Amino acid sequence: MAHARRTPERLSAFSDGVFAVLITVLVLELRPPEIPTFTALLALWPTWLSYAVSYVFIAIVWANHHHLMRYASEATPRLMWFNFAHLFSVSLLPLSTAWMAVSELAPQPVAFYAAVFFLVNATYVALIWDLVGRTPAGEVALKERRIMRIRSVITLCIFAVAAAVALRFPILGLAMCCCCLIVYLKPEAPGAEDDTRGKD
Repeated sequence: MAHARRTPERLSAFSDGVFAVLITVLVLELRPPEIPTFTALLALWPTWLSYAVSYVFIAIVWANHHHLMRYASEATPRLMWFNFAHLFSVSLLPLSTAWMAVSELAPQPVAFYAAVFFLVNATYVALIWDLVGRTPAGEVALKERRIMRIRSVITLCIFAVAAAVALRFPILGLAMCCCCLIVYLKPEAPGAEDDTRGKD
């Protein structure tokens, strides 16, 4: 008897649960100041900045993951392991966020934080390769494939450089990571929608 096709719905639902837990863990890491003044609260700006960047990062990763899973027609073993690798890399974010916040944006914690960004993006590239790269040409425009690959490789390189830069200039390294997030605010590949409208 042939095995039934493994649909990707459970994989997507499990992934959504992991993202929800990670955001909850981030919130639980926040601690109020010991002194009940606004000055003491403002003094914790490295913590709030670290939390804000990480929250936006998880939101962007989830949106892009959700968009990418639209191309999944079957939960193959390769897809499941690539997805687990992606989730593992994202799960390092609360640790790296807490270390960066406690250190008040010290060089090595910020470099580790950027390295986590690199790992998340590298596993995302693997998902693109497995899902979009193996999708029939008629279902994904060549321009969209090219843009997705170029965007992924460029941001991967910037994250790697940011990790190295952060060892000397932590604020600059963190700023480079934030700039990379901007290009992922819209999950669809920039300009790909123009191709779609042109075919209508």
